[in-house]
Amino acid sequence: MRRYLQAPSRRPMGMGRDLWLQRRDGSRVSVDVSLGHSSAHGGTVVAFVRDVSELRQLQADMHYQATHDTLTGLLNRWQFGHQIDQAIAEQAGPQARPFALLLLDLDDFKAINDGYGHAAGDQVLLEVARRLRSALGASDTLARLGGDEFTVLLPGVGSEADAQLVAERLLRALCVPCHVQGFELNFGASMGVALCPQHAADGITLLRYADMAMYHAKERGRANFAFYAPSMGQKMAEKNLLHDRLKIALAQGSLALHYQPQVDVASGRMVAVEALLRWTDPQLGEVSPGRFVPVAEATGLILEMGAWVIAAACRQISEWLRQGIALRVAVNLSAQQLRQVDLVDQVACNLQAHGVPPHLLELEVTESEALADPELACKVLSALRALGICVALDDFGTGHSSLAYLRQLPVSRIKVDRSFMRHVPACDSESTLVRAVLALAHTMGLQVVAEGVETPCQLQFLQGLQCAHYQGWLFAKALLPEAIAALYLQDMVQTGLMGYQDS
Repeated sequence: MRRYLQAPSRRPMGMGRDLWLQRRDGSRVSVDVSLGHSSAHGGTVVAFVRDVSELRQLQADMHYQATHDTLTGLLNRWQFGHQIDQAIAEQAGPQARPFALLLLDLDDFKAINDGYGHAAGDQVLLEVARRLRSALGASDTLARLGGDEFTVLLPGVGSEADAQLVAERLLRALCVPCHVQGFELNFGASMGVALCPQHAADGITLLRYADMAMYHAKERGRANFAFYAPSMGQKMAEKNLLHDRLKIALAQGSLALHYQPQVDVASGRMVAVEALLRWTDPQLGEVSPGRFVPVAEATGLILEMGAWVIAAACRQISEWLRQGIALRVAVNLSAQQLRQVDLVDQVACNLQAHGVPPHLLELEVTESEALADPELACKVLSALRALGICVALDDFGTGHSSLAYLRQLPVSRIKVDRSFMRHVPACDSESTLVRAVLALAHTMGLQVVAEGVETPCQLQFLQGLQCAHYQGWLFAKALLPEAIAALYLQDMVQTGLMGYQDS
């Protein structure tokens, strides 16, 4: 107050410094003081004192909510970004220490939410936060970025060997089953690790590199970790380029369908075709499905691409019918399409729009996709069968089949994967397997299409087993629609069976 008298000035309440007064009992109270000056009576200073304890507590609560995750109490993404920036700023000083950034994502967490409910999912996240805190040191910084994604800053960890020890310790902590709502839930995590300054010297890049490494770990299986490598950046750049070019191709109609014949084993006639997607890009050239389909699946473009394929196949069936060609066309469905709520309506609309008889469209779903969720697959495939279309089980034998579920699936034919035909009939074990598949299919009243038939010996082997159909390079590779039409009409003219349709 003496200093104020020497230089009076107007200062409204709420603009003061963090001031504290001490009560008689020794406790301290946060206050704000506003001073006023009067020249009367030789000069008087008036002090207005306000208890701002509740305001300070409110400010503290608001700051905590802005910097911490509401569920787990861990630092949130915003505050963790500040922690990284601070750690990077220290790199420029004399006390510079390297550090590691670890990003982890729970494996199959969506299945827990879907199967047991979001309350159970929250309990799992709380347990994960507890386990991670227990397994980390006092100087390590743990945060939840959102969803089931967590990140750790490890100060002083500058080598892959040291970071690996921490990653392995965290994986062990997370792989112990968790008891929630009377259920024993198993979950692990995939982790990616980036090092500063070896891999990058800024926070945004470090997080991006750790994210790349985490997805690389996911590709290698559950409960795994990986360190960032420059090749991952190249792979991500290619993925982004493919995604951008694929979006353009879909918008401009640059994709095309080629068709590989399916042939009746007994008669040698072409009775159906499989639609195979092809893409030639002006910038990238010819891009194989093995490159662009995984990108479409990872980015969600597979739904738009799948819808385009179904529509294009129906248009082609309609065009062939106008030429007097009645060929069944098989189209592959992705797992994401199988989960699409409007898939059945989408197929029905295309059949109606193009005037396609339903029995000339066949939808193929792989064994692993169908049996990943048998109840959903049975429901969707039954609805598709109710439209009158054919349903086939593709890549049979490559998954972990349950015969009980397989019997319930509304499929009319199965396709033996080409990998089983590669060494038939020379390899006894593979020949035995194909015999067993055909015997099983015949018992269940299903037709069989053998893929990858390339030699006369393979065809002769299938004839002896009364296999219904085959496809492969022995007859033809995937062809343009015009070539398929020429083959079909030539065959019909030679056999005098114009208008033949396979049942």
